[in-house]
Amino acid sequence: MEKTAEEVAEWMVQEIKFRSMLRQEEAIAHVRTHFGEEHVFVNEKGNASLSKDVKKAFRKLHNGRIAWDRDGFFWGWT
Repeated sequence: MEKTAEEVAEWMVQEIKFRSMLRQEEAIAHVRTHFGEEHVFVNEKGNASLSKDVKKAFRKLHNGRIAWDRDGFFWGWT
């Protein structure tokens, strides 16, 4: 059964709540394995990234309580 972007976003929020942070490379690897390649794409710089649908659902779910650390490439609970 195909997983939705909302299910991916829910997993991400739960991981961050539990661990207080989630590294991008861990998220990409987990999403590919457990949710499917359709939720990951390679951006113009050649880096793996989460789909726009996942990012949109994620922002909606966390409501500003999670911040992206662009230097460390991780999301953290604020």
